[in-house]
Amino acid sequence: MDSFNSREDDIGHRSGAWKVAYADFVTALMALFIVLWLMSSGREVREAVAGYFKDPKGYQKLSGSAQAGSGEALEVSKNNIDRLKQSLEEAMRRLPGFKSFAQNVQFTVTGEGLRIELMEKDKGLFFETGNSKPTENGQRLFNLLAEQISGLPNTIAIEGHTDSQGFRSQNLEAYGNWELSCDRANAARRIMLAAGLRGEQVTEIRGYADHHTLIPANPADSRNRRVSVIVKYLGQ
Repeated sequence: MDSFNSREDDIGHRSGAWKVAYADFVTALMALFIVLWLMSSGREVREAVAGYFKDPKGYQKLSGSAQAGSGEALEVSKNNIDRLKQSLEEAMRRLPGFKSFAQNVQFTVTGEGLRIELMEKDKGLFFETGNSKPTENGQRLFNLLAEQISGLPNTIAIEGHTDSQGFRSQNLEAYGNWELSCDRANAARRIMLAAGLRGEQVTEIRGYADHHTLIPANPADSRNRRVSVIVKYLGQ
């Protein structure tokens, strides 16, 4: 009787061994499919997957995947500000015609937060020359920034800058670079609010005229004419 039970146990062990082998095979096959999928995917997908495995909790906070139903607020901090920069850069690359003005958009991580500079060319690029009316490129970029930033609890500041070339009239009551820099920053604010940015997110509108040039060696350089959007770290 004991001999019979022993043979029955051996048969049972042998009959279950194929299940373990099959499970290993399916796991290996799934891993192969994932690797092949990643190899054929775009850079944005690969960076997203890599970001998740490097810091799952931090990545979920930034992407919003950990937010649904939990009430947990998104947060951009000094530890993950580079991820917001990459996300905005990827979103901008998908804009129609972005290659034609890619060199005129600059991202800089500063002590205040992420600074996004929209720099003009000699002829109007983001705003019509000499006034605060946005071009189609400016409208699209400010809309995109609003869509990307509106889900964050972080506040923003918007700055207007001009180059050193003044308006023809020197009358103290005439419209000049101070007015233009303020009006362009405020125009950007209005566009972004219409595109979904929350009103309480904008805490500062700054107009500097030509007193904070981006190219100090050449104050007349068109790149000094710019609007800057600063996504601030929380608490600033």
